Amino acid sequence: VQLQAFGGGLVQAGGSLRLSCAASSRTFTMGWFRQAPGKEREFVAAIRWSGGNTYLGDSVKGRFTISRDNAKNTVDLQMNSLKPEDTAVYYCAADPNSIIVSAIRDVDSYDYWGQGTQVTVSS
Repeated sequence: VQLQAFGGGLVQAGGSLRLSCAASSRTFTMGWFRQAPGKEREFVAAIRWSGGNTYLGDSVKGRFTISRDNAKNTVDLQMNSLKPEDTAVYYCAADPNSIIVSAIRDVDSYDYWGQGTQVTVSS
């Protein structure tokens, strides 16, 4: 499975960005992680095939939403009320299986990764 992410850029604090990720084939679980310089990769959001089950990292709850279009094999991350600490490279991730809830935030649970897209939030 190949993943390609789009939509990164530079935005002022309080602004919004929408990231999209296209998968070359169907995957059950799709998610977003981010990595800031000098930090470990951090879970941002995940969504299952049904779309009814979504998971968000604590630092983005209430500001970010994740959605998917199964017909197009895409997943979107809508980011609102952006903060400078949201600055990072954002990675799309996917797995063909239904990842158990306790592991859905783990980097190692995902088999496929996109190339990353830079999001920079200025203060």
